[in-house]
Amino acid sequence: MAGHGQTKQAKAGQRVALILAGTGALWVLMNLIGAEYGWSNRTRAFFDLAALAGFGFALWQTYRLWRARQDEKGGK
Repeated sequence: MAGHGQTKQAKAGQRVALILAGTGALWVLMNLIGAEYGWSNRTRAFFDLAALAGFGFALWQTYRLWRARQDEKGGK
């Protein structure tokens, strides 16, 4: 039996959590830096879109993880 947090699904869940936390932290950091240095709205919007892409990627990974668990539970 695998130890706690050692299964393939557990590692995938941890990876999703790190993606979410990292994306959120970088987004806040870029907003603070942009406000401090007076970056243009266009530049700051670029980082907003990059964060949106990161959150979308995390959502996609969460969906894939959910589907894998459903397939495992159903025995398909």
